[in-house]
Amino acid sequence: MTDPVLILTMKWGTLYGPEYVNRLAAGVRQHLGRPHRFICFTDDASGLDSRIEALPLPELGLAKGKTDTRWRKLALFREDLAGLSGTALFLDLDQVIVGPLDAFFELDGPFRIIRDDDLFRHKPLRKVNAERDAFLHSVGNSSVFRYEIGAHSYILDAYLADPEAATRDYEISQQFQSAQLAKHGHLAYWPKGWCVSFKNDCVPRGLKSYLADPTLPEGAKIVCFAGNPKMTDALNGRGGKWYRRIGDVSWLKQAWEAPNG
Repeated sequence: MTDPVLILTMKWGTLYGPEYVNRLAAGVRQHLGRPHRFICFTDDASGLDSRIEALPLPELGLAKGKTDTRWRKLALFREDLAGLSGTALFLDLDQVIVGPLDAFFELDGPFRIIRDDDLFRHKPLRKVNAERDAFLHSVGNSSVFRYEIGAHSYILDAYLADPEAATRDYEISQQFQSAQLAKHGHLAYWPKGWCVSFKNDCVPRGLKSYLADPTLPEGAKIVCFAGNPKMTDALNGRGGKWYRRIGDVSWLKQAWEAPNG
């Protein structure tokens, strides 16, 4: 029998309640055909569905007395991650599963991630600095990535070797993570359109949003909420800008409130 794949997520602090984890897990059960374990690394397991495995948040490994919760996801690249092994798909909590997930485990390569630029509209002014533009075009968005546990510990090792330099030279952890993956020849992306931006791919642009409701692009598997509006706002019809109307999103609510079977 094939070993179950791992679905990982993280929850700390109070920004996201247990319902985010439970609904994400329900969406995975609905859309993933193969055996899996759903694991949530968290500092508070209260309210989680009993089918979810709650584990303590992995330690980054910074010097005693130092913490950096902004870069906490890098702890997922520990060689000794909670005694786990095998293939894992990491999912951020603020996204909605809308299509089959098995393909995320069928694509070859040691590492796959969203290309961050695929979630945003073209930025022509960025080409003023060609080198910077090329780097940003290479950055992966770490809200959805697949990897072999323990196989990319060099990412965390590089961060711990000089955390001050990492946070000085890179704006956010996914930039640093992408640079390390590229250095080792492991940076590869999901096909464009598997993971889509609600704001940029589903909502008609600008005033056109007053003429048509948000729609799901064909072939989309996960709806992400990069930038604003955030998922909670979108589900409640708030666009964040006067020129961005959020109309009927019943399809999004239905997917978010996936059957808890």
